Amino acid sequence: MLVELDGARILTDPVFSRRASPSQAVGPARLHPLPCSVDELPPIDVVLISHDHYDHLDTATVVEIARLQPDVVFVCPLGVGAHLRSWGIGADRIRMAEWDSDVVVPTASGHLKFVAVPARHFSGRGLDRNVTMWASWAVIGPRHRVFFSGDTGFSESFDDVGLVHGPFHLTLIAIGAYDPLWPDIHVNPEEAVTIHRMLTRGEDALLLPIHWGTFNLARHRWGEPAARLSDAAAPSPGRSRVDIVIPQPGGEFDVTRRTGTATVAPDWWKEST
Repeated sequence: MLVELDGARILTDPVFSRRASPSQAVGPARLHPLPCSVDELPPIDVVLISHDHYDHLDTATVVEIARLQPDVVFVCPLGVGAHLRSWGIGADRIRMAEWDSDVVVPTASGHLKFVAVPARHFSGRGLDRNVTMWASWAVIGPRHRVFFSGDTGFSESFDDVGLVHGPFHLTLIAIGAYDPLWPDIHVNPEEAVTIHRMLTRGEDALLLPIHWGTFNLARHRWGEPAARLSDAAAPSPGRSRVDIVIPQPGGEFDVTRRTGTATVAPDWWKEST
């Protein structure tokens, strides 16, 4: 997901490879074409990484971005920087944080603060497990605040995140790859709406769902997360509506103006539900 926050561009967990796997011969394959190639990306200020699973940290993508954009900074949880350094990315381009700590990145439009906040998940590549941290991120700009969940299960700690670091104007929250067999590591769409309410605390804000529809990582139908999210976001007794936008791959949306190509066919996903 590419987010422009107060004039700075942040790319979250980029995976441009065909498969989310250590091998491009096997593993979950993309369900739709890439909206652009790495060399077609606009100038990026920060690549923001949530953890080191293959569907969030793709070696080929990260190496290519680093090569084509020598000024980009990589922000990641503690330990993940070791992967980046082993792939040839200089330590001077890497910023790491553990839970409840932050890093500040200067950009042409002002300083951005990235606060690593607790997430309920795990990490691992190959045979290694939980030797690096995982995190959700509070991104605080000069005027606006964005929350990026990465992968997480539900936790009441997000209420504290909203209290301390919010309210947020935009939340990017995972809604896919949930399953009754692993309820503690991935939220479902209804839980995503609850987390959004915790983070925004009644302020006018937008929920943009992530982590669904690109790779088949669970047993639910392709369009089910979007359908359940739409239902959960609808107004109910004692609850106001949660504003959501579900952009097509490559779609654009201006959060301030609430306009963009993402609103041309807002229910596009229903054709494949």
